[in-house]
Amino acid sequence: MKIIKDLLEDIRRFFSIPLYEGNDVSIQIGTILTILVGCLVAYYLLRLIRKLITAKLPATDKNKFISIFKFIQYLVYLLVVITVLNTSGVDLTVLLTASAALFVGLGFALQYLFQDIISGIMIILDQSLHIGDIIEIENKVGKVTDIKLRTTRAITRDDKILVIPNHKFLTDSVFNYTQNHRTTRELVRVGVAYGSDTKLVTRLLLEAASESPGVLSDPEPFVMFEDFGDSALIFSVNFFIRDSFVDPRIKSDIRYSIDAKFRENNVTIPFPQRDVHLFNKTS
Repeated sequence: MKIIKDLLEDIRRFFSIPLYEGNDVSIQIGTILTILVGCLVAYYLLRLIRKLITAKLPATDKNKFISIFKFIQYLVYLLVVITVLNTSGVDLTVLLTASAALFVGLGFALQYLFQDIISGIMIILDQSLHIGDIIEIENKVGKVTDIKLRTTRAITRDDKILVIPNHKFLTDSVFNYTQNHRTTRELVRVGVAYGSDTKLVTRLLLEAASESPGVLSDPEPFVMFEDFGDSALIFSVNFFIRDSFVDPRIKSDIRYSIDAKFRENNVTIPFPQRDVHLFNKTS
């Protein structure tokens, strides 16, 4: 027992050897070793947490967490150092007080950055957005090409890159055309003159939609008689397509076809008309 006690006493003395001594400050070997052990434990703990979080994610999404976990790792190391030094009797009040204004300024400057990163993490974890999805945000339609921790990139219909801060997906209303499936329903609206044969109009609209190569045959297109307008009978032909990213081109083809078929069958697309009555007031 005496040998063990002597050994423990020698270890305690070794750990108590001061490496630096100043005014009310004493950093010992034990303090440095505690910091190293704490950082080592934090490293393996964060590594385990990262594996648990990214276990079911695709390889491309796993790689996106490397940078954020490195940042968290350095932050945890800093907290370990501060905690160990504080518990060892080192007064860090002066240092923290001097850095308070800097931390507040950095907090305001980086608030949107952290908001975007947290939003990016949530998007990746809940898989609410995927590469290839067709989205509409702020009246712009784009196909998602890349999802990063801070921003998401989408290519618009005119081949321009749309860079979207990730917090937009949490704070704004975003339409995801392909969230549930790739098939979407679109429509082309047209007005015909009063007195037109509505059955003929319906048949021509269905033919125009069915003949378009981008329109699916299942589900079948259908026509709706929407309203009696001021100057026209309002119809819409509804159809289903598999790629809503190119739907303006498909709609354009259908409009060309509708115009040609209406001309062949003497169906008139009217322009707005107004009846003006003039009264001659005589004295």
